Amino acid sequence: MQRRLLFAAAAVAATLLSVGCTTLDERQREWIFQPSDRAWGGSAASSEGMEDVWIAFGSKVTGKPSRLHGLWLPAEGEPATRPVLLYLHGARWNVNGSAPRIRRMQELGFNVLAIDYRGFGKSTSELPSEATAYEDARAAWDWLGVHYPQRPRYVFGHSLGGAIAIDLAAHVEDEQGVIVEGTFTSIPDVASTMKWGWLPIGPLITQRFDSLHKVAEVHSPLLVVHGANDALIDASLGRRLYEAATGRKRFLLVEGGSHHSTMAVGQAQYREALAQFFRLK
Repeated sequence: MQRRLLFAAAAVAATLLSVGCTTLDERQREWIFQPSDRAWGGSAASSEGMEDVWIAFGSKVTGKPSRLHGLWLPAEGEPATRPVLLYLHGARWNVNGSAPRIRRMQELGFNVLAIDYRGFGKSTSELPSEATAYEDARAAWDWLGVHYPQRPRYVFGHSLGGAIAIDLAAHVEDEQGVIVEGTFTSIPDVASTMKWGWLPIGPLITQRFDSLHKVAEVHSPLLVVHGANDALIDASLGRRLYEAATGRKRFLLVEGGSHHSTMAVGQAQYREALAQFFRLK
């Protein structure tokens, strides 16, 4: 499990001694995102029947044409009456790897658009960064606004995707609610919880994903979910993020939930929270 952490703190310190700042930044981006065109295990099979979506835009970050690949899964029953949800996945696996979790959000009543950031899956092939991931989320959000202008829109982020969701919600004003699961306050804070967390590498981290200082700018209802048995992102970081939020908020700790199983284990709790907190049925 430790090998799958967002990055290795000791490696950052060692790399600094031998490479320049540009290379260090690239190495951090590789360690944090672990971009891939693969899905884990048999998860990709769950994406069967989902519709491919393509979102093209000109990137202000890179100055190049960019294209995102996404999966669209309409809500069951009467999708035209249901809200839409932008699903932002975490590190390492492509969007197909999140297919089981995407289906669970559909079962909870959402039309779901899940995207791959640049560098993942079939999206534009380039090394992702904090800045490009934020831009990708905004492009997908704007696409939803154009195609579903009358629908209430929500944003969901898992793990690293939670930090991207917080940034998006801090910069837009038309979201009805935000849900983050298994996420954190910042990358330096995550590093501090690791085996080598005592190393003074915080100032060297270029991809900071500082959600702690952005969450106060989220003015829609915020649901922070964490698994009590999350061995990758300590639940205390999710709690700190929740405490820093200043708007209407709720913290949901799922007993027995790990970094990857919290939604499955806590599906009933999710349903109750959405009904009570967001008034969704």
